[in-house]
Amino acid sequence: HCFSVHRCTSHCKCLSTSCLLCALYIAYSLWIHYIHVFPDPEYNVYTRFMKSHRCYDLVPTSSKLVVFDTSLQVKKAFFALVSNGVRAAPLWDSKKQCFVGMLTITDFINILHRYYKSPLVQIYELEEHKIETWREVYLQGSFKPLVSISPNASLYDAVSSLLKNKIHRLPVIDPLTGNTLYILTHKRILKFLKLFISEMPKPAFLSQTLEELNIGTFEKIAVVRADTPLYTALGIFVDQRVSALPVVDDKGRVVDIYSKFDVINLAAEKTYNNLDVTVTKALQHRSQYFEGVLTCHRHETLEAIINRLVEAEVHRLVVVDEQEVVKGIVSLSDILQALVLTNGDEGVCSRIHIQTCRDDYNSTLILYIV
Repeated sequence: HCFSVHRCTSHCKCLSTSCLLCALYIAYSLWIHYIHVFPDPEYNVYTRFMKSHRCYDLVPTSSKLVVFDTSLQVKKAFFALVSNGVRAAPLWDSKKQCFVGMLTITDFINILHRYYKSPLVQIYELEEHKIETWREVYLQGSFKPLVSISPNASLYDAVSSLLKNKIHRLPVIDPLTGNTLYILTHKRILKFLKLFISEMPKPAFLSQTLEELNIGTFEKIAVVRADTPLYTALGIFVDQRVSALPVVDDKGRVVDIYSKFDVINLAAEKTYNNLDVTVTKALQHRSQYFEGVLTCHRHETLEAIINRLVEAEVHRLVVVDEQEVVKGIVSLSDILQALVLTNGDEGVCSRIHIQTCRDDYNSTLILYIV
């Protein structure tokens, strides 16, 4: 609680009218200030929700977890990702007897882009390198500790860690046994929140638009064309660290999307030795049904965006104008940032209480912001 004190300048024993007016004026000023800073008393409801739930609450009773030993060949590891339908796996170092990192599709992309020469030259590093060899070459001594979280940590800590470290997967590791229990993602956390969102007070900002809230990326959007060579697309993934590339036509209208997850199809189809093909050709190898690019507009509300992301189980929406021209990208990380961190300050003002105190020389009005 914070408070402001106003003392009467006149040495009267009773409370004067001027003091009351001053008190009301101060109360009004403070109330207006806090309403401006915290327009909605429930605006940090999602932050409180995340702080009241543990990571363990998201661990399913049954799930698949693939773990790779760092001595495994890179090629076999990526084939194992494909065959098990997972996007990443924790890495276990038998020598150190602990988890040391994660192997993700990003590693596959980095290997392809780094060592590809032409369709006639086999990528030896992918075929023969072990995971530990690739890590030594790629990281070049700049090894960083694995970013993980305890099952007893709050979901708020999990969201903060994901966004702060700019990662998409956070292993939940039991501190007692050292075992990995689960891998948390933005999508899993948002789906969990969506299960309870109808039971919580609805903040006013959910009815505001993306434009009003300034959510998403709207500058320097990386895109490719249908005839862009696949190797060029991989280079954009590496250099700009984006997770998906809208495919546009000559007028900038979105016609498709090429994501990092689509790259794993190269391993599934064993076609990674020819990266000179176009993005359109590569997209013909999608292993799952593709319902088209999911888009949205800047004038749509945050609530509508959240519903679309969760229902479609996608990681992003392409923001377009009325002519379907690409204007931006809204990702799951953007949504969690807005819901949990941006609107997560504590100390929301709910009322002002005026208390009067008197002594022999003056009168004191204490204004409590509660």
